[in-house]
Amino acid sequence: MRLPYAEISRGIIRSYRAYRDISATTPITLCFVSNPAMSQPHTEYDLFLDGEFTASESDERVEVAYPYDGTVWATVPAGTRGDVDNAVAAASAAFESEEWGNLLPDQRASIIEQVADVLDDHAEELAELETRQNGKLIREMRGQMGSLGEWFRYFAARCRTAEGRTIPVANKDGQFHTYVTKEPYGVVGAVTPWNSPLLLTTFKLAPALAAGCTFVHKPSSYTPVSALRLAEILHGEGGLPAGVYNVVTGSGGTTGDALVSHEDVHKVAFTGSTDVGRSIGARAGESLVPVSLELGGKSPNVVFPSANLENAINGVIKGIFAATGQTCLAGSRVFVHEAIADEFIHRLTERASTVELGDPMDPETEMGPVAFRGQLETNVSYVEAAEREGATVAYGGEQPEGLPGECFFEPTVLTDVDNEMTVAQEEIFGPVASVLTFEDEHEVLALANASDFGLAAGVWTEDMRQAHRFAEQIDAGTVWVNEYRTLAYNAPFGGYKDSGLGRELGAEGMDAYLQTKTVWVDRAGEVEDPFTLG
Repeated sequence: MRLPYAEISRGIIRSYRAYRDISATTPITLCFVSNPAMSQPHTEYDLFLDGEFTASESDERVEVAYPYDGTVWATVPAGTRGDVDNAVAAASAAFESEEWGNLLPDQRASIIEQVADVLDDHAEELAELETRQNGKLIREMRGQMGSLGEWFRYFAARCRTAEGRTIPVANKDGQFHTYVTKEPYGVVGAVTPWNSPLLLTTFKLAPALAAGCTFVHKPSSYTPVSALRLAEILHGEGGLPAGVYNVVTGSGGTTGDALVSHEDVHKVAFTGSTDVGRSIGARAGESLVPVSLELGGKSPNVVFPSANLENAINGVIKGIFAATGQTCLAGSRVFVHEAIADEFIHRLTERASTVELGDPMDPETEMGPVAFRGQLETNVSYVEAAEREGATVAYGGEQPEGLPGECFFEPTVLTDVDNEMTVAQEEIFGPVASVLTFEDEHEVLALANASDFGLAAGVWTEDMRQAHRFAEQIDAGTVWVNEYRTLAYNAPFGGYKDSGLGRELGAEGMDAYLQTKTVWVDRAGEVEDPFTLG
């Protein structure tokens, strides 16, 4: 007899905690793998459609592994285009339903606030599922999951306070009552990545629900379990009506493509690589469907001589080694003024050498594994290319010994980097910092802007005039002054150039899921004959 998914999820977490506690003193290996001979099989999840778990049309499965040691602990369906059709049909029906589509904004806000409360209750469970999928530190995931409720509460508040406006048009001697309203697009098709799965889903889901849309979600094949559990929680305990949030797992080439090109999807939202974003944007353009794209980055983190050096080093480490460098806004290009470069590089490499790698479930671990073998190979290939092009590996660049699995990569500092090198121009998505030097503010501004990307930037200086000059002239959607890698639900986030289209979060984040309608009401009571001259 199959247990409820909530019980399975909690069972996996309890088993892992027991393993972790025992292994602290006893050498023992506990595997969650799909070997029929083993007494602890992996968990098989279904799709989540129309308010319940539903079997896929396909018998093919996708394995979900723990990056720390490579053990497979779950599988999900390799969904089909037919599964996407079913999900979109459920979302379309929910959008038109009395239970969701006809709710007043205040009623919708109440449901979203209930969702927020439920997320608070399940923060620890969701955090551990996130770490089991992508290897991010449990302490970071606890922070992310513990804050999700606040993101939903913010958009619930925007739902309650949304207002239209009137326009004093001059037509017909001002005898029009002209007003503007905003309406939800309808069904949203969202495709999300593996690096911060539920946080980046919340960037889209919370404002979409506040706008009154319904949602079909295609999570990354590496991290699908937390999305399925989220859907179960939000419908089972959060009060979402059936069909409002649907999850279809599978490959980007099948379920992802079917979703973004579906004729009944009215808005597309994507976070991921620039190459895939271009393809999704093109598909959406063919259908004239609005699209939000949060894409890659090659963000500059600039350190001027007046900077507090200890703060700057902490900020650089935060920008590139936290989250194992697997974040779109990573400060991967570190520009340091030549007057302080030697000291800065010495202190940065010294700090990098002390970073504690290990089990991401251990609160003492400072950097976990990369999410999967292919990403590790990408890291290695970029470091090798940098060396061929003349860069120096000041620290790292290797797989460390004595750790399980095959996904660990040392925090890496590259020096003697030129801004034209491959490692300084292409997104790596790993813990690889390229250090470049500069002579003056004019030079570094030109170097920082000499990139196809424009997602984020950091500037470290105690000269606030300099900070404002830099912030005004840098090509980036987010600029941090004397800080790095921090976001808030009420501050818009998005990029320039190849880093994407549109904004998430804040007022702009909710506007992305609303379309504008203008209504003209005649007050004169008379319409002139259009064919009478004079």
